Amino acid sequence: MADAEGTSGLIGSMRVVVPLGIVLMLHSLNVISTCTLSALLLAFLLIFVVGPFTYRYSHRFRQSTIFLNFVTIPLQADVKNPGKYGLKAVLNFYLMTDDDITLGVWHIAHEDAIDSCDGQDIEHYRSALGDGRDVVLYCHGNAGNRSVPHRVEMYAVLRRQFHVIAFDYRSYGDSSPVPPSERGLVADSLFIFKWVRGLAKGNVFVWGHSLGTAISTHMLDVAAASDLRSVGLILESPFNNMQDELRLHPFTKLFRSLPWFRYCVLEPVKSSNLLFQTDEHINNVDCPILILHAKDDVIVPFQLGLKLYKSAKENRLKTQGEVRFHQFEESLWFGHKYICRSPDLGEIIRSFVVDCLTTNGTD
Repeated sequence: MADAEGTSGLIGSMRVVVPLGIVLMLHSLNVISTCTLSALLLAFLLIFVVGPFTYRYSHRFRQSTIFLNFVTIPLQADVKNPGKYGLKAVLNFYLMTDDDITLGVWHIAHEDAIDSCDGQDIEHYRSALGDGRDVVLYCHGNAGNRSVPHRVEMYAVLRRQFHVIAFDYRSYGDSSPVPPSERGLVADSLFIFKWVRGLAKGNVFVWGHSLGTAISTHMLDVAAASDLRSVGLILESPFNNMQDELRLHPFTKLFRSLPWFRYCVLEPVKSSNLLFQTDEHINNVDCPILILHAKDDVIVPFQLGLKLYKSAKENRLKTQGEVRFHQFEESLWFGHKYICRSPDLGEIIRSFVVDCLTTNGTD
């Protein structure tokens, strides 16, 4: 292992030194001017040295690049009026957590309850949660809020089988502007999960997308300590842990070969408790799990979802519930966000739900 890391470091050093050598050679041959040389060296210094070392020593910088909570999508979002996004029978409301965090929430009524819920007040919606239909808690990924278009598309698919509860974590949307952390977002999710379980008479499922897969899995691990379980967990475009995700994320491609990449990028994630170790937490989730991943996903590479699946199959007990993996071919062009457009998704979910209810001995 040490020899492999040494070889990798040497190759990384060469990838840095060789381009610099070429630039210096071009300058010595008068192909580029001293002014151009200075500009190129300054750009190199800022991008490949100052940038990575800033990442290492600035917790706020690391935090913002992982959570992307500063990214506003869509622009001028009007989350208080979900009807603007083409959804009927959706209630916007707010919940206060145990640590005084305000969370913005949407209840997207089950398709069969649209007529009875549309235009009704919060008490009616809360009553609807107890109508015996299944409920799914949707944990979104980083950037944007609960009104992001691809999330709205997914709600439309999910409401055919569930009441959908979608919410924004702290620092997202119109929830409390408190700096995010893995622990904080897990706490927000756990609060909403407990709230849903307290009202729902039907089965409660949990759905996570992208960063939300790590949050939802960690949350269910924590919930298990209080003997709280979901009937099933669906992970859409998951990664196995944050260090592996950073190694393969397209934004780090320019930096991976730098000799100081591990020191500046990977090690600080661990020291900042931004681990998002789904491959560890998934072993403590006692319910069936469905993993969905598109082979053309470049944000969270397909290989990480597959790696998570293989790890879960190897380490989970059979009594905890089956782990399924469903892949979507590159030719479908679903990428990271558009599995919601699969014409087969409804049946895939329906089959999983049936298996979950069989496992749990419910109808």
